[in-house]
Amino acid sequence: MEDNKQSYFGGIASAMKTLVTGLKVTGKELFTKKSTEQYPENRKTTLHVSARHRGRLVFKRVTEADLDDPKIKARGLKVGDYKCTACTMCEKACPNDTIKITSHLETNPETGKKAKKLDDYQYDLGDCMFCQLCVNACNFDAIHFTNDFENAVFDRSKLVLHLDKEVYQGGSLPNLIDGGAPLKIGEFNTKTK
Repeated sequence: MEDNKQSYFGGIASAMKTLVTGLKVTGKELFTKKSTEQYPENRKTTLHVSARHRGRLVFKRVTEADLDDPKIKARGLKVGDYKCTACTMCEKACPNDTIKITSHLETNPETGKKAKKLDDYQYDLGDCMFCQLCVNACNFDAIHFTNDFENAVFDRSKLVLHLDKEVYQGGSLPNLIDGGAPLKIGEFNTKTK
């Protein structure tokens, strides 16, 4: 019977020790100065977003450097055209059906060969979980994620994007694709309270 009383009081002592340790950490944090990053007021001058951040899906367009690629030459693409071939590999790889592709077969009058032509590439940003499986499945390097993260809207239907109909010009922040403001470790545009 005495062992039970000792273990009971030993448990109380252990609980008190744990409580004092937690209160010590809380008390130390209570008296340190706090700093707050001023967002969205100063986001254009101080916000740094990693270039590998997955913010939204966009089409890659053909550039001057891409014109030397034999695959692009064979398809007869010009600068500014999208690289998508409507193969639907990205749609099949998407685990929650955020990509819907509609296409049709078209015969090339010069060669007589049939090829798929993209009618609509619908991407639902609101349902996307940014896993990048669609980008990995694309054999033609036609899509990629940008680090544009400011996608808040009041109507969910505005999050359904038609990537073949839009030309992505960059986000609302200057130099966002390059990471935004330069990264300064340990320095913030902060307000101390």
